Amino acid sequence: MASPVVKSVTIRTVLSITLSKSWSIHQLDVKNAFLHGTLNETVYMHQPMGFKDSSHPDYVCLLKKSLYGLKQAPRAWYKRFADHVATIGFNHSKSDHSLFIYHKESDIAYILLYVDDIILIASSDSLRKSIMSLLSAEFAMKDLGPLSYYLGIAITRNATGMFLLQKKYAEEILERVGMTNCKTCPTPVDTKPKLGASNDIPYADPTKYRRLAGALQYLTLTRPGISYAVQQVCLHMHDPKENHMNALKCILRYIQGTIDFGLHLYKSTIGNLLSYTDADWGGCPDTRRSTSGYCVFFGDTLISWSSKRQPTLSRSSAEAEYRGVANVVSESCWIRNLLLELHCPIHKTTMVYCDNMSAIYLSGNPIQHQCTKHIEMDIHFVLHIPSRYQIADIFTKGLPRILFDDFWDSPSVCKPSVLTAGVC
Repeated sequence: MASPVVKSVTIRTVLSITLSKSWSIHQLDVKNAFLHGTLNETVYMHQPMGFKDSSHPDYVCLLKKSLYGLKQAPRAWYKRFADHVATIGFNHSKSDHSLFIYHKESDIAYILLYVDDIILIASSDSLRKSIMSLLSAEFAMKDLGPLSYYLGIAITRNATGMFLLQKKYAEEILERVGMTNCKTCPTPVDTKPKLGASNDIPYADPTKYRRLAGALQYLTLTRPGISYAVQQVCLHMHDPKENHMNALKCILRYIQGTIDFGLHLYKSTIGNLLSYTDADWGGCPDTRRSTSGYCVFFGDTLISWSSKRQPTLSRSSAEAEYRGVANVVSESCWIRNLLLELHCPIHKTTMVYCDNMSAIYLSGNPIQHQCTKHIEMDIHFVLHIPSRYQIADIFTKGLPRILFDDFWDSPSVCKPSVLTAGVC
């Protein structure tokens, strides 16, 4: 049974709030985390080598605690940790069960849990030390100091905020495929028609293709500009062809040329939510399903984005765009609820920008109530934005270099500043 892990959107949102309030962020390390879990199931094991009972060599052991290798171990550890932090005043978030929130008068603290990797944020050093002391009394835990490297992401604070970089991870991917000195590409995907299940020659090593495509998915945590390109190559992991591998290598060549690029979280006052959405209509050459893309800004910081093929067919561009609007409205509602739990509520309406007038008319037409009743129009507004300024285009189609360069600069993707250069 898997353990719930903190969502990447939650991490970026909490870090953005922390930057705006200038709170300390520390990383904690738990020794032998999975050994702390208590088992609810009856589990037996063979007597371990070197510890066999000579009087009863055929006996088996009844486990009282979880062990590494048990499928229940991650879940048992999560439950053990969640139960303990509840005793010291934390409540788990309803929006994200791996986020724990402490709030008492002016004291606020957050715990982000990704299996056994923990981030502790507190509104004061005294509160942080107090919480750390209570955790250390229960678990073998060490304070690793200010957050600097988490889940393979190098994190550096600077004068303007925080810079998230996966340079080391990107270099490992390029080295794995032998492309550390390859020729670079200006964009991760060209403007030609989308990849389909072509009759091209099957790629000789499908496992290698799937491994690389999966690795690129993780790289999108700090590189939103490659989300659409990665989504396209991932559609063909079941039967990759040579042209699919060529498209994947195009992404790798783009990464080689932008190896120092990462995501910047800005230090600014807690602002409003601003969302952009776009969709192509029937873009998939095989199924004619559309692709939806969106991005959500919290103040000046990009905290959420997506590029995903729609699960159903749309019979018009308005329907495809409207489905895209529904997706980003759903995400915006979830983020608003998350911010409310974090004691940073958004009081202003969330603006959703769409570049399809028909979809906007559809969302505002009371006659089409059956199509629009899931959207709370008293909270969310859908505004038209010219296609030239539609940031979400980068998540649904290949763009010319001039437009692509303009767009990747918008979603907080940039080179490190002088103060953070050299971090990996």
